[in-house]
Amino acid sequence: MDAGHDHHQTAVSNAAHRHSGRLWAAFVLLSVLMLVEAGTALRTGSLALLSDAGHMFTDVLGIGMALAAITATRKAGTDPQRTFGLYRLEVLAALANAVLLSGVAVYVLVEAVRRFGDPPEVLAGPVLVVATLGLLANVVAFALLRPGARESINLRGAYLEVLADLLGSLGVIAAAALIALTGWWWADPLVAVAIGTFILPRTWRLGRAALRILVQAAPEHLQVTAVHDRLAAVPGVAEVHDLHVWTLTSGMEVASAHLSMTPGADAGDVLTAARTALREDFHIEHATLQIEPGAEPGACGAVEW
Repeated sequence: MDAGHDHHQTAVSNAAHRHSGRLWAAFVLLSVLMLVEAGTALRTGSLALLSDAGHMFTDVLGIGMALAAITATRKAGTDPQRTFGLYRLEVLAALANAVLLSGVAVYVLVEAVRRFGDPPEVLAGPVLVVATLGLLANVVAFALLRPGARESINLRGAYLEVLADLLGSLGVIAAAALIALTGWWWADPLVAVAIGTFILPRTWRLGRAALRILVQAAPEHLQVTAVHDRLAAVPGVAEVHDLHVWTLTSGMEVASAHLSMTPGADAGDVLTAARTALREDFHIEHATLQIEPGAEPGACGAVEW
């Protein structure tokens, strides 16, 4: 394992340790409110509150999977057989979060459409109180998860779920207030539909991002042709081929390439310049570059960072 990889793995481990306390706090807080919302929704007949409780359940499950992935990744870093640790676990957790949240959203939409024909009476008072508590819990969880969402797709999945749930709680509060003031029962399924349609596009984007990593597609923010042209412009490089760029996990782009040298070029200088170009122009810290000699024999070698 190379020094660059060790450095990145240490950084990921430190980041995981830094955010695990916040994750645990959000996990406990949302678990308690989820149970309160679900019980109140069943007692009052509110589909909007039930959808919010279901959404909060995916928050809790998503954060739990995030914690499990972080723990497993950190432990795997000490296993010499796992040369890349278990970085992909966080991507799998993010994909599972997207699938679960999509399922909840679809269920709420179907149930809401069914209720439009005969909206049941909803006890607005208890719904309003519990939804307000849920809003406060989501605001706290949102603040706890926001810093880690910039560093990890796994944490970003939990963060997006809490953000959507926060907005959902606002919708439930509005529906309960409207029912209490006007007796307009259709407000409950309407808010449920709004929550479902808000959730789906965001979860599909998260799932798409996770799938891109799992199928080892090139990162969306990088143009492979630009990477190719930049390497080809390195002094001493005659040709670039077998270039591959992919994402191993959040914030860790990886590249491999074969560089054919011009006659008389120094392999060490070419490797140093190529490494600098990848790091400074594309933020690629981990690359495997195979040097292929030009006219001089014995210049072939491979260096991994």
